[in-house]
Amino acid sequence: MGNVKSIEQAIQTLPPDELAEFRRWFAEFDAAAWDRQIENDTSAGKLDRLAAEARADYDAGVPRSL
Repeated sequence: MGNVKSIEQAIQTLPPDELAEFRRWFAEFDAAAWDRQIENDTSAGKLDRLAAEARADYDAGVPRSL
């Protein structure tokens, strides 16, 4: 956990322009990690049940609230 604290402290010392650059980079990094996780879960079949339920609801005309 010491490494995370070091990173937190380093981020806190960034000037505004570098902090903005870091935010952009991290947003892209985080989105790519999320995409990889979804792809892995899909390949492993972890989302099959949810997809089947959604398709069954759609085919039955069951409305979903957002």
